[in-house]
Amino acid sequence: MKVLVTGGAGFIGSNFVTQFVAGKFPEINEIVVLDKLTYAGNKENLRSALLDSRVSFFHGDICDFPLVNELVAEVNAIINFAAESHVDRSIESSTEFIRTNVLGTQTLLDAAKTHSLEVFLQVSTDEVYGSITIGSWDESCPLLPNSPYSASKASADLLVRSYNVTHGLRTVTTRCSNNYGPRQYPEKLIPLFVTRLLNGAKVPVYGTGENIRDWLHVEDHCNAIYIALTEGKSGEIYNIGGGTELSNIALTKKIIELMGMDDDKMEFVADRQGHDQRYSVNWDKIQQLGYAPSRDFDDGLKETIRWISNSIKDPNHER
Repeated sequence: MKVLVTGGAGFIGSNFVTQFVAGKFPEINEIVVLDKLTYAGNKENLRSALLDSRVSFFHGDICDFPLVNELVAEVNAIINFAAESHVDRSIESSTEFIRTNVLGTQTLLDAAKTHSLEVFLQVSTDEVYGSITIGSWDESCPLLPNSPYSASKASADLLVRSYNVTHGLRTVTTRCSNNYGPRQYPEKLIPLFVTRLLNGAKVPVYGTGENIRDWLHVEDHCNAIYIALTEGKSGEIYNIGGGTELSNIALTKKIIELMGMDDDKMEFVADRQGHDQRYSVNWDKIQQLGYAPSRDFDDGLKETIRWISNSIKDPNHER
């Protein structure tokens, strides 16, 4: 199987490509990366992977239909990682989120339909469900997004569904919980806080810090995506969880402790507009396909802190 990986120079996409090169996805024999190289995409994330002849790279925009159509004509499948994903940025301005996440997905779907691809896999987020006080969402729960970012991802998910029903395109959608691990741009909580602490700054905690998230190591997420790609049923949605729910305040204290610092490094700030209280997905469905998270959260967090520290000390260290 030859796969077009969009957003492959970003956080999750580059980890997927790296795992492929390491031999973890045997049914894939070649990957074509398409990435616009925005602020969150870094070709250095693929430095080692691009030494492998089975990986090629194209600099471009998923909204560019002629380019997308040319690349899709040569592959069997698409995994769409490409997205604007930072909630705070979407609150400031939603234009790029609608363009990339909605119109970009539509462009990819049109090319996939044109060439009758074997599978189109849409990488989505648990944030499309909104916020949940108790229990966990399963895949049949309604979409109730509360931020412009999550609304753009929910819109893309509905487009994917429509191409499956209307055009018979084989699609699979995955919705993951909060990812962490190496290569994440330092605007998200863990790399932002670790970077600030390493630079001697305090870390900003929204509101009281009681908002709860489930944490998923990026390697486990990539493994689940591969399972969904190869084993998932057409038209289906699969939630992907990590099994570690923590409040933001508990996570912040854990990071501070692991870095040998004190709680006075925390600074409480005004809460985010429309801040969802809790995310939690039921991932029984993908477990039936063989998925189970393998990374212990504390160990993964320690490794991530070390990776960020090494990256700051030596920007050219092995990625």
